[in-house]
Amino acid sequence: MAAAEASGGLLAQFDEAPLDRRYWMIFGLLAAVYVFDFFDLSLIAFILAAIGRSWHLTYGQSALILYGSGLGAVLGALLWGGLADRFGRRAQTVTGTLICAINAGLIGFLPTGAYVWLAVLRIGVGFGLAAAITPALTLIVELTPTRRRTIITSFFVQFAAVGGLLASASAATLMGWLGWRGVAMLGILPLFVGLLVWRFVPESVRWLTAKGRVEAARAEAAQYLRLPLDRVPLPTVLPATPPRAALHELYAHRRLFWQTLLSWGASTTAIFGYALWGPTIVALTLHTSVPQAAKYFVYVAISAIIGRIFVALVAPLTGRRRIGVMLSLPAGVCLALAGYYSNVVIGGFPLFVVLLAATAFFIEGGMSNISPYTIEQYGVRLGGRASGLAHAAAGFGKIAGPLVLALIAGTGNLLRPEATEAAVFPAFLLLAFCMLLVTFAFLFLSVETHGREIGFEPERAQARRSEMAPGPAGIAD
Repeated sequence: MAAAEASGGLLAQFDEAPLDRRYWMIFGLLAAVYVFDFFDLSLIAFILAAIGRSWHLTYGQSALILYGSGLGAVLGALLWGGLADRFGRRAQTVTGTLICAINAGLIGFLPTGAYVWLAVLRIGVGFGLAAAITPALTLIVELTPTRRRTIITSFFVQFAAVGGLLASASAATLMGWLGWRGVAMLGILPLFVGLLVWRFVPESVRWLTAKGRVEAARAEAAQYLRLPLDRVPLPTVLPATPPRAALHELYAHRRLFWQTLLSWGASTTAIFGYALWGPTIVALTLHTSVPQAAKYFVYVAISAIIGRIFVALVAPLTGRRRIGVMLSLPAGVCLALAGYYSNVVIGGFPLFVVLLAATAFFIEGGMSNISPYTIEQYGVRLGGRASGLAHAAAGFGKIAGPLVLALIAGTGNLLRPEATEAAVFPAFLLLAFCMLLVTFAFLFLSVETHGREIGFEPERAQARRSEMAPGPAGIAD
């Protein structure tokens, strides 16, 4: 980043702003987008466990339903990431949230056995979720001052796990009362969050500056800082090229490109493999009811939240790269052990759930690290598209994760305990290997961003090489 960019002007003043009540209101609304959109995404695990037998679903049909959201996420992330760079962050967040809510709510109206339409609506849910969280995450990274960015943005991403916890708790407490249809209809809730975002969340000042809309950026900054317009200076430096929608620009930075694909794709393959099949595995192999399986997964969701909080607190001390390695290796070990002990019960509690809770701590904690990290690496001009690339890779993981067990068990097999038990261990070994790929990405492809102000462009290749040098120099103070 040019020294002049950090030395003065509008962005320097904006970056020095206090974290006041207005900031935390915006933070809360964007966090609510994460909570309720991931609530919609996670509900399907419990809905599938409830309808699998009565709808006579095979593993192939169930996998089609589960990975439909992944297909939608790939499309939504790539399209909306480009649109977020071209047209702004706020409007794309709102429209994505509305798409997610409408598709999720409609699931409750499906006739029995309509698994194809269920898969179609899940594509819509995944599309809307990626379309919402891609620009929302970019917006919060660009809004947060450099001095607090690592801890706050890492903490922000934990609200995805809160959405999973809310889904588990809703299924555990309301499934018996509302039935699966009533629980599915709760998916309309993100619609109201989207309307609040449209009303109260401003456009990114950094993006407006990058687009060359300096007067709009100045006016937005003045309103945000509660200063007269004449007390807010114009930007001192503008990018040579404003943000566009072309995705091929990301590949010009190959090291960052492959680091993003590996870390996001492999992590989400592991997450969605255990998260979406987990309730079904517990319900079938341990012969428990769906509400009871949902109660078990409340512990998994709580562990994921604790992991995300842990990372938010520790990442400023270790830096992004080091904590990425510290989390991905033990996650792989826990996944392998969970597969091996999938049918073991100790003291009346499934060991499988205990090991999945440990897995969630490490993997979900890791997601709190890599989610803002990708945008920090690529800078403002490419930030929306970088977030889109990351969530597209995550969409691939949402497909690959649930597909792993289905392929190993046999897509034509009906959901039943024998087929499930035989497939769990090899499937979970494959998920564990995914986390080894994440470790590789952090060790050999990543750069350190902690403590660095977000520039318009990615770091220069020379700066990246110095960051890759071994020893403590790779970790910012």
